[in-house]
Amino acid sequence: MAEQDESRVRPVDIGHEMRTSFLDYAMSVIVSRALPDVRDGLKPVHRRILFAMNELGITADKAYKKSARIVGEVIGKYHPHGDAAVYESMVRMAQDFSFRYELVDGHGNFGSVDGDPAAAMRYTEARMSKISMEMVRDIRKDTIDFQDNYDGSEQEPAVLPSRFPNLLVNGASGIAVGMATNIPPHQLGEVIDAVLALSKNPEISADELMHYIPGPDFPTGGLILGREGIKRAYRSGRGSIIVRAKVEIEQHPSGKESIVVTELPYQVNKAKLIERIADLVKEKKIDGITDLRDESDRRGMRMVIEVRKDANANVLLNNLYKHTGLQTSFGINLLALVDGRPRVLTLKECLHYYLAHQETVIRRRTSFELKKAEARAHILEGLRIALDHLDEVITLIRNSKTADIARSELMENFALTEEQAQAILDMRLQRLTGLEREKIEQEYAELVQKIAELKAILADEQKVLHIIRKELREIKEKFNDTRRTEITVGSNLIEDEDLIEREDVVITVSHKGYVKRMPVAAYKSQNRGGRGIQGMGTNEDDFVEHLFQTTTHHHVLFFTNKGRVFQLKGYEIPELGRTAKGIPIINLIQIEKNEYITAFFPVEDFDDTHYLVFLTRKGITKRSPLSDFSNIRKGGLFAITVRDEDELIAVRLTDGKRDLIVGTKKGMAIRYSEKDVRSMGRTAAGVKAITLEAGDEVVGMGIVGDDSDVLIVTEKGFGKRTACSEYRKQTRGGKGLKTCNITEKNGNLVALRTVEEDEDLMIMTANGVIIRMPVSGISKLGRNTMGVTLIRVDEGDSVSTIARIQKSEVDDGDALQKEDLNDDRKKEETPSEGQRQQNSEP
Repeated sequence: MAEQDESRVRPVDIGHEMRTSFLDYAMSVIVSRALPDVRDGLKPVHRRILFAMNELGITADKAYKKSARIVGEVIGKYHPHGDAAVYESMVRMAQDFSFRYELVDGHGNFGSVDGDPAAAMRYTEARMSKISMEMVRDIRKDTIDFQDNYDGSEQEPAVLPSRFPNLLVNGASGIAVGMATNIPPHQLGEVIDAVLALSKNPEISADELMHYIPGPDFPTGGLILGREGIKRAYRSGRGSIIVRAKVEIEQHPSGKESIVVTELPYQVNKAKLIERIADLVKEKKIDGITDLRDESDRRGMRMVIEVRKDANANVLLNNLYKHTGLQTSFGINLLALVDGRPRVLTLKECLHYYLAHQETVIRRRTSFELKKAEARAHILEGLRIALDHLDEVITLIRNSKTADIARSELMENFALTEEQAQAILDMRLQRLTGLEREKIEQEYAELVQKIAELKAILADEQKVLHIIRKELREIKEKFNDTRRTEITVGSNLIEDEDLIEREDVVITVSHKGYVKRMPVAAYKSQNRGGRGIQGMGTNEDDFVEHLFQTTTHHHVLFFTNKGRVFQLKGYEIPELGRTAKGIPIINLIQIEKNEYITAFFPVEDFDDTHYLVFLTRKGITKRSPLSDFSNIRKGGLFAITVRDEDELIAVRLTDGKRDLIVGTKKGMAIRYSEKDVRSMGRTAAGVKAITLEAGDEVVGMGIVGDDSDVLIVTEKGFGKRTACSEYRKQTRGGKGLKTCNITEKNGNLVALRTVEEDEDLMIMTANGVIIRMPVSGISKLGRNTMGVTLIRVDEGDSVSTIARIQKSEVDDGDALQKEDLNDDRKKEETPSEGQRQQNSEP
């Protein structure tokens, strides 16, 4: 055996070597593999893919090239790792369900939301997307630093110019050593608006920035429940949000229901989700599903879950949220590289570092263009001198034996630099024509002006910021789209009310249980007899049935036909656009099958001095203290015991000293003191308010005030006001007096309400048309009349419900100024005749 050369043996402490080597490895993973740079939002592999494609000329306006060719270029020149890692990264950049704005335009099979893998790189083709061209724009104008590649044979960019804030726009995820990043994607226009706001006000707070960026915007859409996690993440860099699938419950003529999933939480595999649901059904952990199928196609996602006829779709859906990926938690960790070091960043810091990067890019580009302009102006100055001494220059060149001698003579005789002298020697004879001489003078004048402008930009930071704003607005105009992810509030989430603005809102609920809130100003006051505006987008078999006014901080009590009551805060009901349908109310409260909402009630405080008065369709009434309802659990409470053939239709808030008026469909009304109804407990059934004739039923109830009138509205849009004094007080339980002549022309009564002159009235039809009018504009007539036209109702349509709200001050005859609701009577809501024969399915 050969003797070992001991001079080459070096003793090493194993502990020290492990620490040193592992630290080197960890830093390599952190800096060169797993974490994005705060400036361009890219990891090295993504940056190298885009740079290689740009260098190969595979841009958005050129033909697609084989993915294998691109991967080979990246591996051979810039990224000394496996081809699978590079190709998988490129595939994700081309997936519209992975990147909010794809940076690679893929041609071929690049995988699916079901988890299907992309085709092999030899089959697929790719090129840069249009928006990724903005990532490399001006890269050759000295805007960024270049560095040696892994073997020193090539140069690669240390960062891309990134003309839009890609870190937040497309997000990033990665696991390094001892740390991980998980940045959600955002909507391009919102992020750009936030950068613009920061550029104008460097002292802007995180809360103010959230007015521009309300939260993440995932490429797969879905719903984000609550804002607390978003606020925590934006303020500290870390937080967690709950993301739900977008779900609708469809009602079939047979009475069965289907849960239809149209959008999934981010990064949820649809095929595995279906498999998980099937396993839960097989293991009998979830009961009530009769069929499960995927009806997705190129028009969009559609996953259908058939619900057994006797099962509760709401309970089933909540179980699916609990046990499957229909609801997931997304942990936000805004970790990125700042000056080569990993840092957890707040929202403002992410935007600040991007804005600083853009300032550097603009300054370096301006300096590059200035040097280029000055170099060209220097040459033109030499040409101008030559043209001013043309004969002498020609003679000098003709008499010179060599070009070097001519150059030296020109430099000596005319005080030219070597570059100017060489430019004169290279000048073509055609430049001696008069027209060409004018062009030189014009170009020189333009360059002088351009040089002055470039120097002014470099000397003024505000000019730099102005250029950044201008270019960002151009990108927003070119690539902006609509938000995909809705941010709403779940009833199981605790919100910080101090961060929620107190404002007056109108809440609407459709016949099939879709609810939303809107600002009061969304409606415009119109004259009596107008056509109204569309208040909610609905399906052909659905219509808006209830609306009322409240504030975001008030409690909202929901009463069902079965006499149960649920409670939400105003802000917990999602705010949506005027024509949006809303979200199923079953996502907010746990109502049972064959149970639906018949009355709503906003309450500020549960005191001992007020009462709730209940009224059923069969004329049964009850009075209970408001304080009995101060602690309503999530599953609801029974507010009144309702008989099987009856249902609860109205609830009113009183001070215990009022007179009540109850109206019926056939035009009868009775006025009596609420003291005739003794105070009862929550589970009491109540006493008779009015005696009904055969075929008649109660449609509404009002509270008599000092200056109030009785307002009635019929199903064909007729209505009137009648002084309360025309209704003498009677004993509770009588048949009442005639309040309206019912004819075929005006139709049966839909609603009865007490109103005052300084109020507005909203009337809503079954097809969702709303009209708002001042009460003072409604004719005041006697009891025994049929009324006048309040709204023109189209054939096949009918008045569904009415609601009164505080009279609005009209600004320029259009915009409404919101008023506070202090009077109890301004908190009333009248249900329609509604669903006597067909129960509303949530």
